[in-house]
Amino acid sequence: MEIGNRWHKWKEILGGAVGLGERIGMDDETINNIAYRLGNFFANNFDPANEEQRLMKELWDEGSEEERKTLAALMARVSHKASIRH
Repeated sequence: MEIGNRWHKWKEILGGAVGLGERIGMDDETINNIAYRLGNFFANNFDPANEEQRLMKELWDEGSEEERKTLAALMARVSHKASIRH
């Protein structure tokens, strides 16, 4: 299954989800926990559609649980900032 060929569109969707979580009152810890769970889901169920997603999967697969949590939190933050700019 493909989750999107365009990295920027994928990042924009993720950023919008983070923004929605903030608007409904989720704290950073909850958002980061959801991002971590989504990261696991994507890594286990989707084939990377582009080089950026392939890199994210490689980093995810190599990382420890703590490193994966950090990667998820960073991706959520970067995506949210990107969605604010658009």
